[in-house]
Amino acid sequence: MGKSLIQQRRGKGSIFRSLRHQFKGSAKHVKVNNNQVGVIRDIITSKIHSAPLLKVRYGVEEVLMISPEGVRVGDTVDNFSKEIKPGNTMALSDIPEGTLVHNIENIFGDGGKFVRSSGNSARVLQKTPKGVIVVMPSKKNKIFNSGCRATVGVVAGGGRKEKPFMKAGNKYKLHKAKHLQYPKVCGISMNSVNHPHGGKCSHVKGRPTQVSRNTSPGRKVGKIAPKRTGMKR
Repeated sequence: MGKSLIQQRRGKGSIFRSLRHQFKGSAKHVKVNNNQVGVIRDIITSKIHSAPLLKVRYGVEEVLMISPEGVRVGDTVDNFSKEIKPGNTMALSDIPEGTLVHNIENIFGDGGKFVRSSGNSARVLQKTPKGVIVVMPSKKNKIFNSGCRATVGVVAGGGRKEKPFMKAGNKYKLHKAKHLQYPKVCGISMNSVNHPHGGKCSHVKGRPTQVSRNTSPGRKVGKIAPKRTGMKR
């Protein structure tokens, strides 16, 4: 008798849950109605985030921000500032073309959704009547509302992926800290009792990878009811 697939085990109540007790908080822009100058109180790390976080105090309120390169404890950061300085949050319409930014809002007031991982940055390319064109880290151009906010500078923690793991144990510890499943074994390398793609040769799929929408749950792996397959020509 076969066992349940890993895709079926990763559900509510399973062992693959986010470690919420290690969550330091959401790293977002300060509220829209707060135009005060904040002071960096501390620089912390969070297992949920790949980049360091800043503890910034705005008056009596303390918020978490994605840390840019070149800031330190005691520096000041400004919300809706007019000064181009790492850590300052500004509307895209006020940021000069060619400036590197991160933590860009998708909708005004959402706190930042894009370009948040360590070492990443986007570049303000052009201001048009439709909005502000920003070059994303993927080299694609995306148009944002000119009122959306972004933080000036490059996200700290760059070069994190350049250090080699050297051995499988280090990668296992990284995934364990983030509560991710490791190692990942492809289905064609398993036995037929463990996966629908298993059995026969380990590097050749012995059966089709497309399955019907109405098939049994144990067979729903691979391409589930695809509209089309193969290279688009």
